[in-house]
Order: sequence, then C-alpha cells, then structure tokens
Amino acid sequence: MKKLPREFYEGDTLDMSKRLLGKYLVHKDNGTELMGRIVEVEAYKGPQDKAAHSYNNKRTERVEIMYGPPGFAYIFAIYGMYYCMNIVSAETGTPNAILIRALEPISDLNQLSINRYNKPYSDLNKRAIINMTNGPGKLCKAMRINKSNYGEDLCGDKLYLVESRDNEEIEICESPRINIDYAEEAIHYPWRFFIKDNPFISYPNKWKC
Repeated sequence: MKKLPREFYEGDTLDMSKRLLGKYLVHKDNGTELMGRIVEVEAYKGPQDKAAHSYNNKRTERVEIMYGPPGFAYIFAIYGMYYCMNIVSAETGTPNAILIRALEPISDLNQLSINRYNKPYSDLNKRAIINMTNGPGKLCKAMRINKSNYGEDLCGDKLYLVESRDNEEIEICESPRINIDYAEEAIHYPWRFFIKDNPFISYPNKWKC
C-alpha cells in the first residue's frame, strides 16, 4: 500500500478530514506492525475554533507542532492517563489539526488486543472487539501511540498513513463533535466525520446520517 505524501496533508482541513476516512494508520513499534482503518475523525480549526487547543492563536510548547508544516503527529494526554492522536493539517502557520477518533482494527490483531486489554485476541467477545479501538484514547492504547510519538513525521517510516487497499466507495456522515461542552457556539459545528454504518465508530447511536 502506498504511503500518503506530504501534499495529502495540505489544504482545507474539513476536506482532508473526509479524505482521511478509509485510509490506514500504521505504527511500526518494537518489531510489530500495527494497523487500523480510519473510520471516524474530528476537525479542529484554530484560531477561530473555541474547541481547538490553538484557539485565538494560542501558542505554547504543547501546541507548537500545530503551526506546521502539515503531516506531523500532535499527541496530547487526557485525564492524565490516555493519549489522543491528531494530524496537523492546512498550511504552515495555520494551527489546524484532525483528531483520529476511531479505527477499525486490521493487524496485528493479537498485539492490538494485548496492548489494549492485556489478553490475546482469541479471548475477546464481540463487544470487546468493537470496543478495542472505537475511541481516541482506546485506539492510542491499542496502537501503542503515546507522548513519544509527539511531532512524529507522518511521511517517515515509524508512524504513517497509507492509501486504502481498494477503491471502495464509502458514505460519509457528519455531526457535531463529541465531549466539547466548554466550546460555546463551536459545539454545534458539524466537524465530526465518520463512515456510515461502520461498527467501530464511537457513539454509534448518538448521531445518524
């Protein structure tokens, strides 16, 4: 499968968010190749987006990577114990990023399960399989993505994205983003995008196409 070039990450963040769906996220770590298909994302468009860490052109050590160039990993911690992976988008100087919100697990399924649950994939029931990567913190734990991946060049050979395996057509749904009640009017922006009827999206019953 072909690795996505730098040019893929340039341009409009909302457009790129939709183009990310169906692509594959790969993490090569400790001799394993972990892979998941992107099925849900959220766009964050600082500086006008009150839900974005870079709102109002906020510029700190943590968000510096968001100012570009595009195609790098912005990793941050939540609740002091989970990590979330974002992809820096748009042109250099515009602090936009896209949150990878859910993956469909592809490989190495056994290692993904051990990372997430500390048990082999063969021991998982259907519910556990669905829950393995259907949230930003869950997928990072399964894919072993953490603060050491902050600033990773997605055009490199460790953490990167590749094209879809085929030319399948997908139907894209959109909705407001999740868990940003603090963001005032920005809570209504329809900047969450996901593949219709995919079982691995988060909150499958909260928003419908």
